[in-house]
Amino acid sequence: MKALLSSRPALWFLLLFNLGVAAVAPFAVDGAQGLLTSAGMGVVSLGAGVGLLRSRTQRA
Repeated sequence: MKALLSSRPALWFLLLFNLGVAAVAPFAVDGAQGLLTSAGMGVVSLGAGVGLLRSRTQRA
């Protein structure tokens, strides 16, 4: 499972999908639930971005 989640296509999907959801969630869901959804998806997106940067530096 770790090999699948650390692959570049999966990380790009996680980054872009979760970033999109984080941007839309406060407008689609009202109140605290929208803000918490946005924050949670933003954290996952940041984690995927860090994973992409780590794999980039390991290749070089």
